[in-house]
Amino acid sequence: MTLLGRRNQLPVLRSVVPGYILDGGERGDILLPKKYVPKGLVPGGIVDVFVYRDSEDRLVATTETPHAEVGVFAFLRVASVNPRIGAFLDWGLEKDLLLPLREQLRPVGAGEWVVVHVVIDEKTDRIVASARLNRYLDLTPANYREEQEVRLLVTGETPLGYNVVVENAHRGLLYKSELSAPLTIGAPLEGFIRRVRADGKIDVALDRAGYARVAPLTEQIIDALNENDGRLPYHDGSDPEEIRAVFGVSKKAFKQAIGSLYRSRQIGISDDGIRLVRGASGNDAGKRGNGGSK
Repeated sequence: MTLLGRRNQLPVLRSVVPGYILDGGERGDILLPKKYVPKGLVPGGIVDVFVYRDSEDRLVATTETPHAEVGVFAFLRVASVNPRIGAFLDWGLEKDLLLPLREQLRPVGAGEWVVVHVVIDEKTDRIVASARLNRYLDLTPANYREEQEVRLLVTGETPLGYNVVVENAHRGLLYKSELSAPLTIGAPLEGFIRRVRADGKIDVALDRAGYARVAPLTEQIIDALNENDGRLPYHDGSDPEEIRAVFGVSKKAFKQAIGSLYRSRQIGISDDGIRLVRGASGNDAGKRGNGGSK
């Protein structure tokens, strides 16, 4: 079955002037325009394509990959706006994706970015976007375990923290009290399940809890010091985003780890960074660093 708004493996039926005709099964013939035909493709072969509708509402295939497919939450830029119809989003294809007026939480302008869910309009069988995210979140009880690593998408800010979509399915919350810096709406992140509440709500965090995050991080820091002549330009005052880019953790976790290493006398801390104390090694880090974090 050919899936609209998804990638499909379709047979090539024949060559025509505009390109190749693909077998769309119950959806009929689908054109793969000549500019998207991969080298060496011949009738009788199979081609991997994304199926959507062109500006004349005809089914068409492309070998290009959109920024999001049907069923996916995504952060997309508004390319243009028609005040009578809605906004058109850049999703990486020749034809922009419509965000109808009825699917907007508020009016959006060209150049803005918006978190949406890509869906098929049941009345028109067209691919559209919706900013009404709650409609598309899975409300069944989530079967996550504590400390499970998950994919997150930041969708909005609340007084308590940030709403996120967990694994493209469930709503989660990142608490501001556990963050070292503000987050960017639309940011894709890796996080961890902190707890699944009885009411179905999910608390998540960007780092593992307590000892589970500090122990491996101390080893990572020692390894990085060994690879950089015993010195690194990161310390208590470093930018949180820089810390996450380099070590993949929050600044709070980084400070706990270097505090553990400092107490176990493996590193020194100064205004220009941290340095490895002579005699400290990766093996020592695993032993003494862990002991210092208790």
